[in-house]
Amino acid sequence: MKVMPADAPERWELEAQGWTVVARSFGAQLDAHAVDQPRLQGLVARTADVGSVRELSHADVDAVLALDALTIGDYPGSIATQHTPLDRQRATPSESRRAFGVFLLSGELVAMTFVDVDGSDAETDFTVVHPAWRGRGLGVAAKAASVLALLADGVTRFRTGGSADNAAILAANDVVGYVRDEEWVTLAPDGR
Repeated sequence: MKVMPADAPERWELEAQGWTVVARSFGAQLDAHAVDQPRLQGLVARTADVGSVRELSHADVDAVLALDALTIGDYPGSIATQHTPLDRQRATPSESRRAFGVFLLSGELVAMTFVDVDGSDAETDFTVVHPAWRGRGLGVAAKAASVLALLADGVTRFRTGGSADNAAILAANDVVGYVRDEEWVTLAPDGR
């Protein structure tokens, strides 16, 4: 398999040789000046009837690992958007790897997003929601909370991406304010 920008000349050459697009992915950006803070605060506040949204800490690692294990098979796409199961180290938030989650009133973690921070740049690693709690804006709330917190800490450029077949994450990114600016394709020689 090969991954490349959708408009790469090599793509057309490979397709002429019988290669087939087996997956599509995207990249998107949100710049600090375009963040609608009151809107994002509203998206976070909408979860109050379900639970609370907050930044994750070392104390949440077991909950993070449990949600990751439950959802590991839920990432659509191919090699460009694969999610590697978290180990304890990657599940532990740090200054350069921030994480935000939605907790039910019972205390169960049901949505989370992890973001890698490098100076004034932040890149979402992944966002996931418990299968029983999808479609309620919880992934949006986690992403919105991450943008608000990181914006307050001086981040000016937010990047995200994922499978173009993941309608939920495309919609969540649109709601938060990300603008898609990259399209990638994964090609396979035999179409699989």
